[in-house]
Parts: sequence; C-alpha cells; structure tokens
Amino acid sequence: MDVQERPVYGLSAKAAAWKRRYWDTCMIEVKNLTKYFGAIVALEDASFHIGAGEIVGFLGPNGAGKSTTMRILTGFFPASRGEAYIDGHEVHENPLEVKRRIGYLPENVPLYDEMTVRGFLEYVSRVKGLSRAQRAEEAFRVMERCGLSDMGSRMLRQLSKGYRQRVGIAQALIGAPPVLILDEPTVGLDPSQIVDIRRMIKELGGAHTVLLSTHILPEVSMVCDRVIIISRGRIVAQDTMEQLTVAGGKTLEQAFMDAVASDLSADKEGR
Repeated sequence: MDVQERPVYGLSAKAAAWKRRYWDTCMIEVKNLTKYFGAIVALEDASFHIGAGEIVGFLGPNGAGKSTTMRILTGFFPASRGEAYIDGHEVHENPLEVKRRIGYLPENVPLYDEMTVRGFLEYVSRVKGLSRAQRAEEAFRVMERCGLSDMGSRMLRQLSKGYRQRVGIAQALIGAPPVLILDEPTVGLDPSQIVDIRRMIKELGGAHTVLLSTHILPEVSMVCDRVIIISRGRIVAQDTMEQLTVAGGKTLEQAFMDAVASDLSADKEGR
C-alpha cells in the first residue's frame, strides 16, 4: 500500500499529515485489537500507530482498557482478534523478536528485595540474553542513565519508592530496546521524585519510542508529543497535544472529559 493511501485512524487532518512522516519508521502499530474476558469486552477494535522516537500518552478512566492493551503489546496474553506490531514484528507470531524490542515497566515493579541494585540489573541482562562480558557494562550504563550510580551495592529492600521506580526504568532500558512501555511510572512518588522521573522520561524520547500510561494529566502535558484516549475499550480520540488543547481552546483535562463524554453519549444513542 502506498504511504499516502495508508489509513490514519481517528486523527485530525493536520495531525494525519504530520503522522505520515513516521510511517516508514512506525514502531508500534495496532489494528482492530479486541480482547474478550468471557462475556466482558475489555478492548474493542482499537487501532493506532506510534512513530519512532515519539512519546505518546495513553489516557483513560480506570477499567478503560489501557493495561489490557499494554499487556497484549508485551505478550502477556493474546488478543481475541486483531493485530499488533512492534517494529514490524507481529506480537503473537514473533513473540521473542517483539520482547527483544520492548522495555516494560509495569505499574507494580517486580523487584527481588534480597538482591542488590547491580546484581538485579545484571540478572535482568542475563535474562535478556546479554553475554557475560556485556552484563556488568550494561548494568553500569543504565545505572548511570537513571541516577543509580551510587546505589549499585544497595539492597533493593532498602530503597525508597522513588529509587525503586528508577530501578524499574533501568531494567526496562537493559539492552537498549527501541520501544518502552511504561505503566504509571510516577504512581506513589513525592513531588520531587515525580519531577525527576518525568525529566528522565522526556530525555528518553528520540532514542526510544515511549508509550506512557498515566492518570496524571499534567504529566502528559509536560512529557508527551501526542495523546491517545481510550474509554470502555474503545479509542475515542488521538491527536497531537497542540491539536487537542491549543487548537481547540481547551485544557487537556477538558479535551479528555469531552472525549469520554462523547463516547458515553454515542453509546446511549446506539452509535
């Protein structure tokens, strides 16, 4: 299919033109993704694209389908229908290739409290298939990148919440994956820690494609290039920050509430 003919799901004309510049380097592509849990529809025909180097905020109320989408993208469980690609590799046809290209930070960081920071990161390096010679060097690299250089010998159980989140981001960076999927990376942090983590995520853009799920709307305004809004398993809006806010004369909160309200109204009217 010619680049100009390729569909642009749910974007404004301006954002669509801007987005086409990224087709050749599209890192995340989701097509009509659907997930059923019994009779419950957790995700329904979700479609979106994320270009290389973008930082995209993934917003939605609790239970909207954010975590379901992220778990499908990371291979945690399969979709009921639809397709998902990471760097051109279909998630369920090429799971190992996809996992090599993703760094994942879940909402609750799974750390082994009896290990040191350095020991844990070297262990993750081993799990990700790095050679023995590469492990120590990679652990050093990500510790330096995440402000953990002085914490290498510290036991994980001794770390504050903020430093545990840093370790979580560091493990996601092991192996320099091109795609980072971050689920609520600043949840439970104090204001100073939040500022540090936001700055770190902002700096990761360009070198990595970042999909960021959060409930904190100011965080999206400060960090993200573009926003995808999901409500009750359906993508209800996606556009650049400028188009959603400045062009529409709205705050991000107003744009978010309007998109969710429109979804509810459309459902009552039978779509």
